[in-house]
Amino acid sequence: MELIWFAVFAVLLAGYFALEGFDLGVGLLLPVLGKKRDDRDRMVAAIAPYVLANEVWLVAVAGTLFGVYPMLEGELLPALYPLVVAMLLAWILRDAGLWFRRRTGGPRWRAFWDGMIVLGSLWLSFGWGLVLYAAATGFSGPLMHPLGLLLGAAVTALFAWHGRVFLGWRLPGFAGPARTGKALLISAAVAALPALVLLGGAMPHLLDHSAPTATLNVLGLMVLPFAPIMLGAQLWIWRTFRPGKGADRNPSFF
Repeated sequence: MELIWFAVFAVLLAGYFALEGFDLGVGLLLPVLGKKRDDRDRMVAAIAPYVLANEVWLVAVAGTLFGVYPMLEGELLPALYPLVVAMLLAWILRDAGLWFRRRTGGPRWRAFWDGMIVLGSLWLSFGWGLVLYAAATGFSGPLMHPLGLLLGAAVTALFAWHGRVFLGWRLPGFAGPARTGKALLISAAVAALPALVLLGGAMPHLLDHSAPTATLNVLGLMVLPFAPIMLGAQLWIWRTFRPGKGADRNPSFF
């Protein structure tokens, strides 16, 4: 069961990076590709059908982490408490920007919330790089180590590239040449690569810190039956909102 749950955790974390990565990447690109208000509206509309579904993966990652690896909670939270709080605030601000930016028509109002989308996306992307570095060093070193900062910048750059590929797939011709579904899969795999490399190196440590087998069996009976529902919902969303299926139907969140 330890190996099965490790595989589940790896799929969830890699899936979060691959899916939420393009959401954050599009947010990072707002000031670059969204010079006009209509362009920013189109960019936000492009990710609108996917945002909430992608964030479910983060909830699943957190639930699996504390359910399957409860002994790591004592290491992770004290070491990363300021960073986790900052990332939660960034998550709230990014989502608030997505929901509030069109509540009134004033240019200052929109500019403020567009800025929150950019800042929230930037800090979440950069913060994930810091989290990966902290995990790779056993939560024992300083968060702002040069290597941690470099990894944060690398993850941010990967997400931005992934977001641009997504826009090329979702809005052909908007952000350069049109992208195929295969190109999007490749960018998703590359965006998930840092998480997969970390998990590969941390595998022995995670297996040693797994919950007792009896606990894992109970978790399997309670959680795993819902996995097909989660995957089915994801497939439905991607099939329903593929290119040509209402990419510009709604200019923003409502």
